[in-house]
Amino acid sequence: MVKKDWIQKVEKSIDKKGTEDVFSDKAKRAKMTTSAFAAKIIKEYKAKKTHTKPETKTYRQAVLARTFSKMSKKK
Repeated sequence: MVKKDWIQKVEKSIDKKGTEDVFSDKAKRAKMTTSAFAAKIIKEYKAKKTHTKPETKTYRQAVLARTFSKMSKKK
């Protein structure tokens, strides 16, 4: 069974840590939109067999950004 309140916990954690817009800032530095950057990161991550800790962190941020994007489109 999937917890339905996971997204609220994630948003609360982001606010607490002050990490809002970190991924979108990375996308801007790469001169890409957030969704295009997320797609690129996910594709590159899946193509590699081994990953560094920063790569894994960025991958997780990309997946979360894609999830938020999908959620905003449903509203």
